[in-house]
Amino acid sequence: MKNKTKYIKYLSIVVSMLVFIGCDDFLDVNENPNDPSISTPDLTLPVAQQALVDINAEEMTYLGQFMTYNWSTPSNWSANQELIQYNIANTFFSNIFEESYLLIFKDLTFVENFGGDESEIDYSAYKAIATILKSFQYQYLVDLYGDIPFSEANLRAENPTPAYDNEEAIYTALIDNLTTAAVLALNVSADAENPGTQDIIYGGDMTHWAEFANTIKLRLLVRLSGTGQDAYIQEQLALIAANGAGYITSNVSANPGYSDNEGKQSPFFGYIGRGPNDTTLDRNDFTVATDYILEYLTTNGDDRLNQLYSEAVNGGYKGAEQTTILPGSGFTSNDLSHVGPGLLVSSEQDQPLMLYSESLLLQAEATVRGYLPGGDAAAKALYEAAIEESFEYLHVPAIEADATATPPIEAATTLERAQAYHSQPIKNVAWDSSTNKIEAIITQKWIALNGTSSIESWVELTRTGFPVGLPIPAESDGVRPVRLLYPDSEVGRNALNVPKQTKSDAFTNNPFWK
Repeated sequence: MKNKTKYIKYLSIVVSMLVFIGCDDFLDVNENPNDPSISTPDLTLPVAQQALVDINAEEMTYLGQFMTYNWSTPSNWSANQELIQYNIANTFFSNIFEESYLLIFKDLTFVENFGGDESEIDYSAYKAIATILKSFQYQYLVDLYGDIPFSEANLRAENPTPAYDNEEAIYTALIDNLTTAAVLALNVSADAENPGTQDIIYGGDMTHWAEFANTIKLRLLVRLSGTGQDAYIQEQLALIAANGAGYITSNVSANPGYSDNEGKQSPFFGYIGRGPNDTTLDRNDFTVATDYILEYLTTNGDDRLNQLYSEAVNGGYKGAEQTTILPGSGFTSNDLSHVGPGLLVSSEQDQPLMLYSESLLLQAEATVRGYLPGGDAAAKALYEAAIEESFEYLHVPAIEADATATPPIEAATTLERAQAYHSQPIKNVAWDSSTNKIEAIITQKWIALNGTSSIESWVELTRTGFPVGLPIPAESDGVRPVRLLYPDSEVGRNALNVPKQTKSDAFTNNPFWK
């Protein structure tokens, strides 16, 4: 169920479909961005960016956390039963599909197409940004749904019932679009309109947008690694190398001026942390750690545990299995660990869209597979750097020396704690102790993206089968879902084009890259 904050936020967006974002005017409603006669890209872009950030921070992260067995529900709540039972239906998390088209693609397409006789201003920077963000979200719709509307989509009244394109063909088109957008971002004319603060992600820094385009493209190409297209992957990576921008070197995050006010909080914090003025959110209370993730982190001496999860109100770190049948004693929300302080920092926190640690792990996998140069030494360095970056992102605290403790405690920085972790001779922790390097990379990705881009972890679990051993809830049919089903709204509106599906497709119809 959506919280009150999100309803207020989207009521403004859906009714007026425009938000003008500035340092002091976050989410103030002005004009309609989808009417070219009264709107321009500078008014529309931040609305689309905010909608994209919100859906990724909220529903997509929450879904991913349950599908990768990181979160559960305490015995004093009946929430999340469909999630725990894997009851995938046409209404299950349908907002991911619906809001992508209604809010995100609709506005980004307007930005992409704006110009010609409508304006003498060069909006090429805006067009590059819109293409990059559309590619980011379209990839997830393909990964989660398969065939989707693409070539005929986003035409509004011109075509309200678009055809569905083949999922593999869409991937190829997205790769081409990212290639073009990266080059455009790097070659925007000095006379072109710069988004500046209207770009709530990079503030109009087009070099960073090119880096982001390259990194999304790398993710797409790595997804294709099991499809026998190695020559194509190498060819496309050569194009990335040719544009010279490289990959992201810091987190891709948004912040239009989040504050501790109704409808203006950082999305993830306002969705699962605390409401304005430190008010309690039901979702925070009914979302707890699983027993599996706490045991895994503890067994492997992972100091990120205390940042990913909080100590229970009744003391200690305790998780619950994913089940709707939990005993009351010892399994209530006060007995169990919740989302931790490394993820819930404040209502003003930046909202990540892609973590730098993911970029490093993508490069590590591409190196292991021979797509990028450097061999084992380079892959190891990328892998270890990703773990270190994850410790930094989660603010794993430094340790102060205490000679009076038994045994004495030596001082250690955050970096040193990360290095001590990945130096342990443990499979999927230390590089040299991991015989299957891809397994180690994906396992570390599962940990690094816990609570941020965890929808990515679910997709990677489908693609690779890693991490191995993740439990499946007893109330499900013993098989983890591999996709979502088209929502009822789309089936009713576009019945002639929507591919036929049954519930079993969610468990058996793998993405084309599987």
